[in-house]
Amino acid sequence: MKKVLAMILALVMVFALCACGGSAPAATEPAAEAPAAGGELAGTYDITVWVADAIVDLTKQQIDDFNASNTDGITFNATVEAVGEGDAATKMITDVEAGGDIFCFAQDQFARLVQAGALAKLGVAAGEAVRSANDGSAVTAATMGDELFAYPLTADNGYFMYYDKTVIPEEDVGSLEKLIADCEAAGKYFAMENETSAWYIASWFFGTGCVSEWETDSDGAFVSVHDTFNSPEGLIAVKGMKKLLDSKFYLSSSDGAGFDAGCAVVVTGTWAYETVAGILGENLGAAALPSFEVDGQTYHMGSFSGCKLMGIKPQTDAVKAAALHKLAQYLTGEQGQLERFNAVAWGPSNLNAQANEAVQANVALTALQAQNAYAQVQGQIHGSWWDIAKVIGTDVKNATDEAGLQAALDNYTAAISAVFNMTDEQKNAWSVIGAVCGTNWDTDFPMTEVEAGVFQSEVLELKAGDELKCRQGGSWDVNFGAADGENVKVDADGSYIVQLTIDGDAGTVELLAQ
Repeated sequence: MKKVLAMILALVMVFALCACGGSAPAATEPAAEAPAAGGELAGTYDITVWVADAIVDLTKQQIDDFNASNTDGITFNATVEAVGEGDAATKMITDVEAGGDIFCFAQDQFARLVQAGALAKLGVAAGEAVRSANDGSAVTAATMGDELFAYPLTADNGYFMYYDKTVIPEEDVGSLEKLIADCEAAGKYFAMENETSAWYIASWFFGTGCVSEWETDSDGAFVSVHDTFNSPEGLIAVKGMKKLLDSKFYLSSSDGAGFDAGCAVVVTGTWAYETVAGILGENLGAAALPSFEVDGQTYHMGSFSGCKLMGIKPQTDAVKAAALHKLAQYLTGEQGQLERFNAVAWGPSNLNAQANEAVQANVALTALQAQNAYAQVQGQIHGSWWDIAKVIGTDVKNATDEAGLQAALDNYTAAISAVFNMTDEQKNAWSVIGAVCGTNWDTDFPMTEVEAGVFQSEVLELKAGDELKCRQGGSWDVNFGAADGENVKVDADGSYIVQLTIDGDAGTVELLAQ
């Protein structure tokens, strides 16, 4: 399958060059799929487009606008479906052929999509246009080796701090210690996901100069990691984290609605702006994350910076592929990104759009931009890292002395090392993970192959409302849930066996009542 997709990718690359104004060698086969003389793309194409629910209607209008304005005679008969950026990759790698012709995804899904052969490379001219028009971090996120495999859609997938101006004086926003004191004095919570998300936990380590850099080969497979979390600088980071985790008014959450439930500070992102603004109104404050002090030295908290990307599925019809690249360039261009900002406040990756007066006036994007000065671009990260690093927060909270803090780092290092020492049996093993049996997405329940391609868990006591997925190798790189890519949800209390049936690249999860 991968060899077939590689051939398709190569063919699409040739004609994407033509579509983007570049020069390409003549294709020798299949001749029936070569573009018309002069590279003409005129025609009507039936396509499926996957975007977030919030922009379905806008995307339909943008495609209509493209149909009316393009000079190539291209008309797209598009079915636009709501598929979230966090779910698109799982659905694509499950069945690439059935996936969206154009789809949007979060950058942390990039490597697995390349590995699955689910992304068509950009042509030379298209790549040059993307590199010159967009934020460098977003371009990096869409690059594997020297090749671009996707179009930057946003540059707003990072986090910063919202705060209640009636509780937090402006002069205190730069100091973690003062923020904690203000929250405790007012009996209000400081919310940050330090026990439930490695994405946020990393901010402490980045603030002291630590890195976790994962290297992939040209096929997107992970081959090594350079990680300095377990170091003198890492120990400083967890000492800073401990200050917040020890507060009686600390809450592990990134929900902007927390301002309606006793929070004075919430660390989250631009997606929470409408919720927070609706609660706080003119008392809404937004700023970069604060600094913390350890042993007389001050460290500014870091963060991940990230983006959303738009990909094109490899096509067997090279003419259609070239037309799709035209559409993707239109949808991710300056005008398209500004239209999304005006509709749903998504932060542009396009440099001209970033300079737009209205974008500059958005307080959430301004705070994100300020924090990005301390951020590390989120590169390709092994799927198991998110669970490995997430445990640090709980270990730090439970530590009673410096030896306990060091033990948290040692445990982390041991788990990181195990990633590259897994046996083939461990890499291929399936397990159940979720908010089940008293766990919170932090425990894998092993599955056994009961017949060819069918795996079952032991009997699990599940509650109504519990959610779960099945994953391979203790990593999120390959996982299956409900048919729509969402978590499997338990309807009623009971004893169940979780059954996973693998059929090629697809997986079906069932709950078998006992």
